[in-house]
Amino acid sequence: MKVLVAPLDWGLGHATRCVPIIRRFLAQGAQVELAVCGQIARLYREIFPELRQRLAPSYNIVYPKHGFDMALWLLRNRAHLNAVIKFEHRFAEEMVERHHYDVLISDNRFGFYSKGAKSVYMTHQCRIAFPPALSMLEPLGEFWHWSMMKHFNQVWVPDFPEFPGYAGLMSHPSFIHSSRVKFVGLLSRFDADFFGGQGSQVCSKPCKYKTMSIVSGVEPARTTFENKLRKVLSRIPGKHLLVLGKVSEGVKVWREGNLEIHTHLPQDQMAAAAQSSQWIISRGGYSTIMDMAVLGAKCIFVPTPGQYEQVVLARSLDKAGYGVHVPDDKFDEENLEKAFTQNVVLPKPPKEDLLKLAIGLL
Repeated sequence: MKVLVAPLDWGLGHATRCVPIIRRFLAQGAQVELAVCGQIARLYREIFPELRQRLAPSYNIVYPKHGFDMALWLLRNRAHLNAVIKFEHRFAEEMVERHHYDVLISDNRFGFYSKGAKSVYMTHQCRIAFPPALSMLEPLGEFWHWSMMKHFNQVWVPDFPEFPGYAGLMSHPSFIHSSRVKFVGLLSRFDADFFGGQGSQVCSKPCKYKTMSIVSGVEPARTTFENKLRKVLSRIPGKHLLVLGKVSEGVKVWREGNLEIHTHLPQDQMAAAAQSSQWIISRGGYSTIMDMAVLGAKCIFVPTPGQYEQVVLARSLDKAGYGVHVPDDKFDEENLEKAFTQNVVLPKPPKEDLLKLAIGLL
């Protein structure tokens, strides 16, 4: 079996959650290649240096200066997005014709499917989250998303079929009973196989860091979050670790007062750092949530303004007692100290190998 895996180039989360999929195909003897670009290409060269990479089209997502404009930005740029989708579909058809792939795996790439191969689309956001003022449009968004999914043989949802799972309504839409939809469980680069089958627990021994902050997302929101973390954490006693997510700058480390700052951490060091931290602070993207659930972490989520998906996830997890939601505009020393008093932890996922079952149906 020859497989081509193509994650969306919007941050690194789509790439990291494809890591266990790539590992599973390789373990089953498949020939795996990667359709990637930008920082994802650099990340995969670190994790899978032996795998061939194909240059995939980029969506060139540039986050609006004001996050609340995101929905309008998408509407204004729909012509650009449609052009990219059409181009990547031609790219996918050409890749199958020239290189004879049997399976295409698309993580949120709408046009990455082919009539000549089994095509799989993966998303946790089957139901697209809209802000309250636009909530009446959610059914239209769900209908549109399903119309895109119909081009694919299977739709993989990285969650569990029992509601609410970890993504709630977003991963359990109205069309959930379609035979194309397959739940594949949580997908984390820190899965049990990565830890030799033993799993892990954040800070199961004396903690080295009070917090570990994972900076992620697209610009300029990524840098805004980094600067806010530097300002707030420098005023809170204790040792704090910042991971900037700058894969292109290699692995560099320096200290600024009580802050230990890393441009990037390889997988094993990232896991070790998380295990040595009392709290994990992040935007709360779904890939990060899956990683931290596998580690059993205590998390503080500060959603990106305008990415309402992250807001919905953070509120849901906070309500369930699985994490603490701190809105971006309220992220300061006082509210962070309050968050530290909360008794929360992400529950470990069930040990069901749903991914193996989905791959077996291809």
